[in-house]
Amino acid sequence: MVASRRGTGIQGLGVVAVRLEAGRLRRVEQGTYRQALPTGLVRLEDGRAVKDPDVHVRRTIGLVFERFEELGSAQKVMRSFKEDGLLLPRRQVAGLDVGELLWKLPSVDAIYGILHNPAYAGAFAYGRTGANPDRRPGRSDRVRLPIGEWATIHQGVYPAYVSWERFLENQQRLADNASGFDRRIRGAPRDGTALLAGIAVCGRCGHKMRAAYKRRHRYVCNSLSEAYRQPMCLSLPGKTVDEAVVGAFFKAIRPAELDLLEEVLAERKQHRGRLEQQHADRLKRSEYEARLAEKRYRSVDPENRLVAAELEKGWEAALRALAETKEASERFERTPPAEELEPSLRSQLEDLGKRLPELWESGRLSPSQKKELLRSLVRRVVLSRPEQDTVEAKVVWVSGAYSVLRVNPPVLHRTTQLGNHDELVTRILKLAAEGHQDTEIARRLTKEGFRSARLPYVTRPLVEKIRTKHGQPSLTGSQHSCEKIDGRWSVPGLARRLGTSETWLRGKVAEGAVPARRHPTTGRWLIPDDPALLARLEALAAARRRR
Repeated sequence: MVASRRGTGIQGLGVVAVRLEAGRLRRVEQGTYRQALPTGLVRLEDGRAVKDPDVHVRRTIGLVFERFEELGSAQKVMRSFKEDGLLLPRRQVAGLDVGELLWKLPSVDAIYGILHNPAYAGAFAYGRTGANPDRRPGRSDRVRLPIGEWATIHQGVYPAYVSWERFLENQQRLADNASGFDRRIRGAPRDGTALLAGIAVCGRCGHKMRAAYKRRHRYVCNSLSEAYRQPMCLSLPGKTVDEAVVGAFFKAIRPAELDLLEEVLAERKQHRGRLEQQHADRLKRSEYEARLAEKRYRSVDPENRLVAAELEKGWEAALRALAETKEASERFERTPPAEELEPSLRSQLEDLGKRLPELWESGRLSPSQKKELLRSLVRRVVLSRPEQDTVEAKVVWVSGAYSVLRVNPPVLHRTTQLGNHDELVTRILKLAAEGHQDTEIARRLTKEGFRSARLPYVTRPLVEKIRTKHGQPSLTGSQHSCEKIDGRWSVPGLARRLGTSETWLRGKVAEGAVPARRHPTTGRWLIPDDPALLARLEALAAARRRR
């Protein structure tokens, strides 16, 4: 009985909450609902809302928007306020100090609250939050809804600190600044050395890649690994990829490329205009069909139930189609419009393009400034690894066009992972068989475009390792076991013939007692096959043994 009464009570509370919300919505629709105003706006006795009469409050609220427009992120605004020793006004709505104006230390939440509040743009908005469908223990049961899902928006109700257009731009920028890796957002430019942080996208799974810093920065995608325990998608060295994208950016700001960019942007703008007309025409037709279906339903004799029921179904279907059309039109309106290359921006890019490479390398630009410059033309960079030693970077420009770059970063593992490893081995063995030395082979292969795993060129130790592994002796090694080379005695061969040491024989060569010349390739000493010289050396060797 107690459990039954408790369940009835809980159900009753739910009914009360629904009725209260319905009453609020009715008052909102009638225009009689008075919304709590944020700090910086006050309500007069006659119900009108005006800006706070305190000039300090007005200037501080305005400064938040100015700093955000200048710095680009709420975190930077908060830090700048703290560095300047500024406080934020807060009019208390509860507690002992209710109604009082307090000045508090700036916090990120307070900055976000100001930037997200549409009242500062002069708009009355209701239904900005909704139930959280993914609520977990310890998390809020309410989430902020997109602007398109707010229940009611009326512009021009309050005196504005910023325009509605600027407010929408701020919301888009705040969304882009968020560093959530499960959403396709870019994030604010930060101070790390990874220039593509926030705009690098995994070419395998489509998630945003994160920048990992350990000695040198890398671009890593482990989204599938974390979500589904699958192997890591990609882990790419960042320096070479950054250099390739920056090179493409330098080319893109040349005048000819800017002309092409303007043409593409103009075409996209025309395309969007055509789509807008299509949505408008479709909406008009749906509205007409809904009105026509309603008219047919209302004109039928109510006593004719079968016909009335069928016409009512048709009216409901037309209303559903109209709702779907409106939703599609609103979704289209929420998509960002085609960007334009303003004349001032074009002029700046042309002037900057002439001296940007020099300025880029001078160290006078911070990493965040470099990232801001890149993002002026680059929307995102899709990274993939089609081969072990090749990274493909698809640079998507703001126009929607893209450029494909192929770079060869260090593999950081084994030479066998090189795409042309088999060809490299074949060339090494062939050149070694022709009598070329390891150093010369390495130099020739580097000129031919080969490389080692970790370096952009072929090294002598790599040549020696591959040659030895495949049993191909070098010319120097093969000569060591030969008594004669080109009809002349080698030092090891003649030393064995005389029954003495190589050191003693080399000493005689160094003294000039034995005529010899070096081999042009290996540099080994070669001694003439002269019977008189041989007899003299045999006598010297015998005398040395008798001592």
